[in-house]
Amino acid sequence: MLRTAPARPPLPQQCEVCRRWASAGLCADCVGRYAAPRPRCGQCGLPTGLNLPRCGACLHDTPPFEHTVCAADYTFPWDRLITAFKFQGRAELAVPLAAQLTAAVCASMQQAPRLAPDAVLAVPLSPQRLRERGYNQAWELARRVAQALALPAEADLLQRPLDTAHQSALTRAERQRNLRTAFMADPQRRACLHGRRVALVDDVMTTGATVREAASVLRRAGAAAVEIWVLARTPDEPSTDN
Repeated sequence: MLRTAPARPPLPQQCEVCRRWASAGLCADCVGRYAAPRPRCGQCGLPTGLNLPRCGACLHDTPPFEHTVCAADYTFPWDRLITAFKFQGRAELAVPLAAQLTAAVCASMQQAPRLAPDAVLAVPLSPQRLRERGYNQAWELARRVAQALALPAEADLLQRPLDTAHQSALTRAERQRNLRTAFMADPQRRACLHGRRVALVDDVMTTGATVREAASVLRRAGAAAVEIWVLARTPDEPSTDN
């Protein structure tokens, strides 16, 4: 079972969506309107008519991860907020966005009880991309979610040593080819993964090519199970990252 760490009393601030004063960066009204729970496939996170452990696509082509948690669909206002967070230097948005992901993880654990992960990881950026952006948005989410849930976070167990082409302009098949050999487990710390359950955090899940490849690497390195925790999931065939 997950335990949430004690939170500090919030300071008044403007909601990032409606700009009204609230106790958090996203007010309750906007969360209720734009992040209302909806039925999803428990394994890949795609919207479905009913809450299902696996959708037809996952039954046909089983992903290398056991469960996906997502806070919302990649639509307004999450697309705008994630773009600002990821590409426009709005690193402070990690705080309200991580709070949304934390709430989604807690709700998922209540709906489908399972063992909590032993560690929380982030989908890594290549050194070149990290220098360009200044921070890894997935790690900014992961470390805050881990802290809120009193779980250990590991920044470097999963690495991305080589830069690859941006995923956004590629087809599904091209995305998969683009990511082959993109990730690796830290060769000096592979024992830290052996037999452990891990959660892998990213901002957006589109075709799932990124998290599939990353999860496959973690499983080959000895992880017993991998969960995917993403802030947003594209509901249909994608037009943007990951």
